[in-house]
Amino acid sequence: MSDRKVVLDERSGLILEGGGMRGIFTCGVLDAFMDRGIRFPYTIGVSAGACNGLSYMSGQRGRAKYSNIDLLDKYHYIGFKHLLLKGNIMDFELLFDKFPNQIIPYDYARYASTTERFEMVTTDCRTGRACYFDEKSDPKRIIDIVKASSSLPFVCPMVEVDGRKMLDGGISDSIPVKRAESLGYDNCVVVLTRNRGYRKRDRESFVPPIFYLRYPALRKAIRLRNLIYNKQITYVEELEAQHRIMVIRPERPIDVDRMERDTRKLEALYNEGYAIASEVEFMVK
Repeated sequence: MSDRKVVLDERSGLILEGGGMRGIFTCGVLDAFMDRGIRFPYTIGVSAGACNGLSYMSGQRGRAKYSNIDLLDKYHYIGFKHLLLKGNIMDFELLFDKFPNQIIPYDYARYASTTERFEMVTTDCRTGRACYFDEKSDPKRIIDIVKASSSLPFVCPMVEVDGRKMLDGGISDSIPVKRAESLGYDNCVVVLTRNRGYRKRDRESFVPPIFYLRYPALRKAIRLRNLIYNKQITYVEELEAQHRIMVIRPERPIDVDRMERDTRKLEALYNEGYAIASEVEFMVK
């Protein structure tokens, strides 16, 4: 696989990192793919990557951008006021009920009719391990899964999926390349939301003792998250150097925060994602 050429075959997968509002970069990438009719046999999304991936799977070009920029500017659905009033830093009722069902309806029927596989990653709070879901037929379960995948620790409540309490998939598997490989998809495009060379602090994260006392495995997963993420990035870079995967990432360090509300910054990052993805050459085998 060359630096700017991807051969699509039955082993091709698309891996979408999270990153909160930095996921607007991914929105640009996916809109560029949709404009060119690019589809993958397998896609997996984590957190914001799961949210944006759903619109990609249903072929709703521009939906994710509209949700992340236009509707953010209109509804201001992120902020500490939501945390104080509802115990959640994001207005989940708006994001996962009114948006998909009323304001910018999600095309569940079209998604259900797709032949490609789509997985969303969550973290099981009891085990601290990643869970992978590929629901297509049950709209409520789809929303429960993507909501759980997007529920950040400390600032979002746990979400139940199949009777199990879940949180953000990025806690346990931020860049699920090995998950894709385990299913036979080893010819992958990985969309990251950080620039080349980025690493988290190379030490365990502090978990305040008041949080998740009944979930020791979750506390451990959160503590080790930085170290695991850095190992995953190193693995991605090794595969990239061997031309075994294609990586699409921002070209420069970005000043967009996970909870960014400056729509001008978001628009610029979206445009960067679109431009970079547009330069990739795809060939169908």
